[in-house]
Amino acid sequence: MLRRLGRSTRHAADSAMDAGQGDFTLRAVLLGLLIGCLLCFTNLYFGLQTGWISMMSLQSALIGYLLSRFLPKPMSAQENVVLQTTAVATGTMPLAAGFVGILPALGLLDEAKDGVPPVHLSWIAAVGWSCAVAFFGVFLSPPLRKQVIIEEQLAFPSGTATGQLISVLHQLPPPDTNLRQRRGYNALANSDDDETVTYAAEARETDTLSPPEAEVAEEEGWGALSWSFAASGAMTLAAYFFPVVFAIPLFGPYLASEWLWSFTPSLSYIGQGIIMGFPTTLSMNLGMLVGWGVLSPLAKHSGWAPGPVGDMTTGSRGWILWVSLAIMCSDSLVSLVPVVYELVYTKLWRPAIGLSDGSTDKESKEVETEDRLVPMKWVVWGLSGSILVGTLLVWLVFGHDGIKPWATLIGFVMGGLLSVLGVRALGETDLNPVSGLGKISQLFFAWIQPGNIVANIIAGGVAEAGAQQAGDLMQDLKTGHLIRASPRAQFYGQLIGSCLSIVVTTTAYTLYQRAYEIPGPSFPAPTAYVWLGLARLLRDGELPEKSGLFMAIFALFFSAVAAVKTYAVRGGSPYAKWIPSGVAFAIGFLNTPSFSLARLIGGIVEHVYYTRVGRDRGGIRLIIIASGFVLGEGVVSVVALVLRTLGVGVASCWGCGHGMCGGCPAS
Repeated sequence: MLRRLGRSTRHAADSAMDAGQGDFTLRAVLLGLLIGCLLCFTNLYFGLQTGWISMMSLQSALIGYLLSRFLPKPMSAQENVVLQTTAVATGTMPLAAGFVGILPALGLLDEAKDGVPPVHLSWIAAVGWSCAVAFFGVFLSPPLRKQVIIEEQLAFPSGTATGQLISVLHQLPPPDTNLRQRRGYNALANSDDDETVTYAAEARETDTLSPPEAEVAEEEGWGALSWSFAASGAMTLAAYFFPVVFAIPLFGPYLASEWLWSFTPSLSYIGQGIIMGFPTTLSMNLGMLVGWGVLSPLAKHSGWAPGPVGDMTTGSRGWILWVSLAIMCSDSLVSLVPVVYELVYTKLWRPAIGLSDGSTDKESKEVETEDRLVPMKWVVWGLSGSILVGTLLVWLVFGHDGIKPWATLIGFVMGGLLSVLGVRALGETDLNPVSGLGKISQLFFAWIQPGNIVANIIAGGVAEAGAQQAGDLMQDLKTGHLIRASPRAQFYGQLIGSCLSIVVTTTAYTLYQRAYEIPGPSFPAPTAYVWLGLARLLRDGELPEKSGLFMAIFALFFSAVAAVKTYAVRGGSPYAKWIPSGVAFAIGFLNTPSFSLARLIGGIVEHVYYTRVGRDRGGIRLIIIASGFVLGEGVVSVVALVLRTLGVGVASCWGCGHGMCGGCPAS
């Protein structure tokens, strides 16, 4: 596979972007794997903390470009596409394989309540589970690319933004992005549970880049990236030895200890807020105010949640979790309605009554030659093999009592069907509603295999993994399509990145498990409670007192909000981005205020900076700094993990009297 891909003759206008000149090179793959490993540790760290991770495609391309300047021969734009594709495939495995949600949820099982003891996978078992779900989405991506990128020419705003950045960095003509891209798409927030950070800022940052920005990135990029990385890393290390640094009782010790209102001045959270953008962080903080400022005290004082506020079972944190679940499901499902309608109407109903499906040109729009595409026989064999081997591995890891093989097979089939919906939604709105898709699969498996909580969680994870991974890879394939990179070269990068990430993610998660309690004070893994909570609800039908009423109220309200937002987006309204995001609002419930407040600061910085400086002059400088903030804490967290494993404790618990410091013995 390391041979150079076949070259083909192209039109003179495309000669500058000819992707046949060695797209798949060893240096591109190695740099992609290096960046991807950093992203993998970073995403696992933040995913276990907040349930919110980032694809970081734009940042991967930017850092890859900066690193390539040290090479004897400059890297081509097509190599950069392969680099960022490999990095994304490597860096997003913590979410795709469920290390931030599924596996912690299985560890929360209670034999008295659930009928089964907690499930803690060994290293080799976790590798087996990862192998079971790591490749299905990769083999699913080529046929999806042909449909949504080539034939339907959907926008995929984040992938388009990355393509624009790469063309600027490598001083290429701007790619043609006038393909079914409506105004307003770039302003939308993207969330993956709920679990992925938004790319709204990425899309907006690159809209106005000009060729001089390439010089800025090379001359000033390293300086900005270096100091922001160092500052974030130093602050992270300081917080390890002095935990109060990341747990400041800004609103007083009483609110910090009794109501979990503290402040974490993490530069990485500020960087995430910059990348998310002000509208998304504003939605998160509105959710935080409603959840932690209104509903939490209401549930506590009304006796609906009599336990300690932070208790996920009897406390108000567990009570508001149900409301957040209702918001996420309603928002995600309503956003899918136009996608489902369009699929049914154009692909099923119109052909059934003898009308055209709306396509006037039946000739293929594919611009790549066959030697640069992924052969269909590879797809067929790959999908068949990943499903059969995945089913066998799941059975070997969890046993017949965990989930029956036929149920796992259905999970893969559902994953394929849900991927079609998720990818189309992502292509049009930059939103991959995997949280809602995962909950659909849980609901279905509660019907076909009732009473089995383990099977419900596992099968839901299998289905969600395919939808999430296919969506992430489709953004990369959109970038490659714009830059004329070889889809086959990207496919190789995806496979290699996924293979390495299985080992890296599993090893990192095992080390975190040994050093910390997961879920625990330092890594609460909030999405684990969402998975387990819904599985228990579908089995027992029991909700905490009065939570059902508030779930219904908020679900109805955010269904209406999501409908308005979807209508505004599809109509190209410039105000669509200011309509609250239901998923981001719900994340404000899931995370304690300390996480949301820091991200709001980042969102405000992003908004003020580009309002005053202007996007024409602002360019990508702020994104470079934000990337350094995020990567700094993510990388230095590995140092903290090693120190914790070696038994090196905190230097001082000064200021931790409120008991909110994750590293303090008091917590």
